[in-house]
Amino acid sequence: MMHKKHKNVPKQDPKADLKSPTTPHPMAENIFPATFVELPPHCDGERAAFYLAVEEYVASHMPEGSYLFTWQLSPTVVMGRNQDAEAEIDLAFCKAEGIDVIRRKSGGGSIFADRGNIMTSLVTREGAVEELFHEYASNMAECLNTLGAEVEVSGRNDICMKGGGKICGNAFYHMAKRNIVHGTMLYDTDARMMRGALTPERAKLMSKGVKSVESRIALLKDTLPHGIGTTELRQSIREHLCKGSISLTEEDVKRIREIEGGYYAPSFLWGKTRRSEPSHHCQARIEGCGTLAIAFDTKEEKVMSVALSGDYFELGDAHAVFNNAFAGCTFTKEALAKHAAEHTPNRAIRGLSTDALCSLMEKLFE
Repeated sequence: MMHKKHKNVPKQDPKADLKSPTTPHPMAENIFPATFVELPPHCDGERAAFYLAVEEYVASHMPEGSYLFTWQLSPTVVMGRNQDAEAEIDLAFCKAEGIDVIRRKSGGGSIFADRGNIMTSLVTREGAVEELFHEYASNMAECLNTLGAEVEVSGRNDICMKGGGKICGNAFYHMAKRNIVHGTMLYDTDARMMRGALTPERAKLMSKGVKSVESRIALLKDTLPHGIGTTELRQSIREHLCKGSISLTEEDVKRIREIEGGYYAPSFLWGKTRRSEPSHHCQARIEGCGTLAIAFDTKEEKVMSVALSGDYFELGDAHAVFNNAFAGCTFTKEALAKHAAEHTPNRAIRGLSTDALCSLMEKLFE
C-alpha cells in the first residue's frame, strides 16, 4: 500500500460532506494545501489512461483529504466523456502521426497534450462544483502569477493570459464521496500536431470569437522568466499547492493497472461514437453549458431512447436521467417540454436550464 512520508495529512471536517455535488457548502477553504502524490520513477512517460487510473485509485483508497499530482504525456488526444470521436478528432491523422487517443471520465472537450504540457490531477471530497472549480483555478492562477505569468481565471473552467489566449483548461467528475479535477497546462506544444489532431465544431470556435484551435491558446514559455521550464513549473505547483506527500508502492501500481485496463475497452473508448443516424437529432452551443447534442430514437411517435454527446459537464448520470425523463414520451414539442418541466433532467448537466433545454428540443420540429 501507499507509504506516507508525512503523517500530518490535513484532515477535513466530515460533517461538511454532502450528498449532492450541486449543493453549495464551504469546502473551498479545506481543499488546499493538498497532499502531493509521488509516483515511482518508472511511471514517468505512461499513457494517459494510467494517470487517470491513478486518480481513481487515490479517490477510492486514500483517507479523507485532498491529493494532487502532476504528469506529462507523449502526443495524445484525450476526449471528454460524452464526445463523438469522429466529430472531434481526425482519427486518420492521429494514426499516421502515432498520436494516442483515449477517453476520460470527465466532461468537457477534447485536448491535445504532449511533453510540452503539464497535466495536473486533484482529488478532493465531494462538494459544490462551482466552488471547487473556482478554488482550484484561483490557486493555480496565483501560482503562475507568482512566477511572473500574468493570468486570470476565465469562462467556466479556463485560465487565460490577461488579454490573451487560454493556457489551462480544467474538467471534473464525481465519484462516491469524491470529486476529481484534472487540468492541462500549456507550457509549449507542437502546434502542427494539435491543429491536425483536433477538429472542434465551428460553433464552439465562433462562440469564442476565434477562427482556429491554435488562435485560442497561449504558451507559458513565452511569458515566464527565462530558466523556468516544465521541471521547475511542476516543482512550483507542488510547493504552492501542497504540504506533505505520499508515495505509491509497486503494489499500488499493480492495482492501478487493473483500473487502467478499463479505459482501453472498446465499449468505453468508442462508445460515444455514433454508428448510425438517430431518428431525430438536435445540437446547439449553450452559454454556460457547452455543446449539447441530443438524439431521440422513436417508434410510432414514441421516444424509445435518448443519447447525449458534447463537451458539457455532468452533475450525475445524464444519460440515465434523460432516458428516465423522456422514454415513452409522445414525440411532440408540447410533450417533450412537459416532461422536461416535470422531470428537470437538465439538473444532471452543469449550466443547463429547463428553458435552454426546451429551446434546443424545439429545433427538432423546425
